[in-house]
Amino acid sequence: MINGKREKIKKILSEPEFGKEVTVYGWIRTARFSKNVYFISINDGSCFDSLQLVIDDIESTPKNLLLTGATVKAVGKIVESPGNKQKCEMLVKSLEVIGKSDEKYPLQKKRHTLEFLRTMPHLRSRTNTLFAVFNIRNELARAVHNYFQNKGFLYLNSPILTKSDCEGAGEMFQVTTLKLDEIDKNANPLDYTKEFFKEPVNLTVSGQLEAEPYALSHGEVYTFGPTFRADPSTTPKHASEFWMIEPEMAFYDFEDLMILIEDFIKSVTRNVKDSCPSELAFFKKFINKELDKRYDAILNNKFEKITYTEAIDILRKSKKNFENEPVWGEDLFSEHERYLTDEYFKKPVFVTDYPSSFKAFYMRENEDGKTVACLDLLVPYVGEIITGSQREERYDVLKRKIEEKGMDENVYEWYLDIRKWGSAPHSGFGLGFERLIMYLTGMENIRDTIPYPRNKGKIY
Repeated sequence: MINGKREKIKKILSEPEFGKEVTVYGWIRTARFSKNVYFISINDGSCFDSLQLVIDDIESTPKNLLLTGATVKAVGKIVESPGNKQKCEMLVKSLEVIGKSDEKYPLQKKRHTLEFLRTMPHLRSRTNTLFAVFNIRNELARAVHNYFQNKGFLYLNSPILTKSDCEGAGEMFQVTTLKLDEIDKNANPLDYTKEFFKEPVNLTVSGQLEAEPYALSHGEVYTFGPTFRADPSTTPKHASEFWMIEPEMAFYDFEDLMILIEDFIKSVTRNVKDSCPSELAFFKKFINKELDKRYDAILNNKFEKITYTEAIDILRKSKKNFENEPVWGEDLFSEHERYLTDEYFKKPVFVTDYPSSFKAFYMRENEDGKTVACLDLLVPYVGEIITGSQREERYDVLKRKIEEKGMDENVYEWYLDIRKWGSAPHSGFGLGFERLIMYLTGMENIRDTIPYPRNKGKIY
């Protein structure tokens, strides 16, 4: 049994027992050969750092098999390292290659462009950059679950197949079991009686609508799962498949919502900073030398709060030559968000009370009849990472908004039902998981924060 004899590299490096003989397995990251000794660096996935193997029995060691990417089994003694880069290393007693590599292995070079690595998602996690990204992703996911579980939230698995369009943008992937080449192109509308569900069904763009009923039974819930958007945008911030964190809370008003968001963001950020020092040191050295400023912006500041109207006023008075003029009644552009966070406030900012004209139907209408009780959380260097709102709990108001936006009331009948019986004030927000990973790692493209990226024209 391998596990019965194997010692993980993480344990060896964190708790070195000098003089102890151990057995390790791992993949060769680098190999250096001199006249009298071989130096092999291996990693077994248990931590970011690698273990250096020192081999002085070069006569019986197959140098031609010790290639980058190969899998090895090594038995040897743990000794104190004479260098200052690592605490310890292994003096190898015996070495066995159990998974060969060769000169065609595509990750021979120390550095590859991220664009090149995206063409091989099945291999790119073996590079230091992507290995570190997915360690951070794992730690951040753990922090998210821990945060909500410790506060008594119910973890809800919202459906992936849905009839409703939460955002109302229409950018949804339709699901079908029909053979596309056999569909009658002249049928208008299509004959859905032959369809699996007998009606149109799409991949979800959000778990929010399905979470709200459970908030009105369990009080506080959250979803954390994949969402899909047929958005043609190919910017570094857009992906067709991504993960969303979406809590919904009964008896939370708008102020309660902002308090929760700030506490949540600070908590998970602190957790990543404390739990991933090696990965963050790597990102600071090779990806973003000012990464510390991102953590400082969140952890050492009280988040600012301004209304959308105040934001437009600040932008118009800035005399900055924006590419897009800030106009009341139109959404903020990335350049506007970055000005507010990076130049004006120099910290995270809640922008609240946007005009209802371009916001979702489920956001609670304010007394002025023009704006809704919603927010965007803007953070320095990135811009918007969270959108949230107090939900419209009044049946008549919600019904009117659905009618005004020309939505099919039959599709949302169940959503209206929860306003008929036992309605209550409730709030929630959505956080794009990959966008937060981008912020915390300094990675500039969302496709480098998800294992298998999907975007228009590309499915690897």
